[in-house]
Amino acid sequence: MSEVLNYMINGALVGLLYSLVAMGFVVIYRASKVFNFAQGELVVFGGFLVWWMVVSLGLPLWIGLPLAFVLAALFGLLIERIFFSRLVGESVFAMVMVTIGLLILMRGLILLLFGPQVRPFPIIFPLQPVIIGDILIPRALLIGGIITTVVGFALSWFFNKTRPGLKLTAVAEDHQVAISMGISVKRSVAFAWVLGSVLSTLGAIIYLSGKSLSFLASEIGIAALPVALLAGFESIAGVLLAGIIVGTIQGLVTAYLDPVVGGSVGMVFPMIVMLLILFIRPTGMFGWKTVERV
Repeated sequence: MSEVLNYMINGALVGLLYSLVAMGFVVIYRASKVFNFAQGELVVFGGFLVWWMVVSLGLPLWIGLPLAFVLAALFGLLIERIFFSRLVGESVFAMVMVTIGLLILMRGLILLLFGPQVRPFPIIFPLQPVIIGDILIPRALLIGGIITTVVGFALSWFFNKTRPGLKLTAVAEDHQVAISMGISVKRSVAFAWVLGSVLSTLGAIIYLSGKSLSFLASEIGIAALPVALLAGFESIAGVLLAGIIVGTIQGLVTAYLDPVVGGSVGMVFPMIVMLLILFIRPTGMFGWKTVERV
């Protein structure tokens, strides 16, 4: 029984890490109705910013981490200024195609700036696991799960209870309507990209602490995709629950089915569950219901 509980707890914490990366998908989608294909590359770029500050420049964590977040925010703003500020009011298809181009550009940029070498990522969280009875939990995942939960509820409150957050929600409904209401769509989209870039850097810190860093770390973006789709791309709090569901299923399947089948069923099974749920409810578990009046 304790073995099952161990797999479930660790799986849920991994799922919360996916939720943190998926929040980047959601905040950008809520402001621009665009699915950002380059979310995984934002995580990698944020990771390299942390590596550059702490390892390459030798800055202490209390200076290097805030500077990395500032640079990540500026990079998110730069992306919006260069690529998306001119696309306000354009079709969603055009903006999605730009995110695909951004994915390719960022991969090239990361290779150009940092090279293909695998880099040692600094140890941000203690490596000693937390042991509760027979349950062993990696400390980075536990701290990351707490941080993700706090960030998730804070963002949910911001988007649903504050005036700036409600403006972002109005922008997500319709750009033209938001403009007619006097809301700056460009400013809202810029804020979303800044927030998405900062969340990606936070995700990189939790995901990579004490591990190795290369451009292949962008796979976390793919792993977070079922979480964002399952939640419905619009609910921050829903992303937390979707992450726990996906992570727990993945943990149990990896532990009990992979040895039987001899393959990576744990990586595929969440995708299958996601497709089944989307087949029944295309808007995800917490997606907004669109009401049309005739």
